[in-house]
Amino acid sequence: MNIVDSVKELITKPVTDAGFNIDEIVYEKEGSVYFLRVIIDKNGIINLDDCVTVSNIINPLLDEKDMIEDNYILDVCSKEKGSV
Repeated sequence: MNIVDSVKELITKPVTDAGFNIDEIVYEKEGSVYFLRVIIDKNGIINLDDCVTVSNIINPLLDEKDMIEDNYILDVCSKEKGSV
């Protein structure tokens, strides 16, 4: 199982239980920095507080499992332009 699938399996239930959907998970390197992007959605507009809420849900889960060997930046965002 790759990193994206492992992360999706770990975080889907807690995120959906909080009222959000995971639209996409992307793990990519930009320059010398790795990013784990979790793109979320819900009924209504996603705002900054929503991104912080989801980040606070998944950050401890990712830290506990420690499944990503590289140093990375967690980026929780919306795919809708102007909504964050």
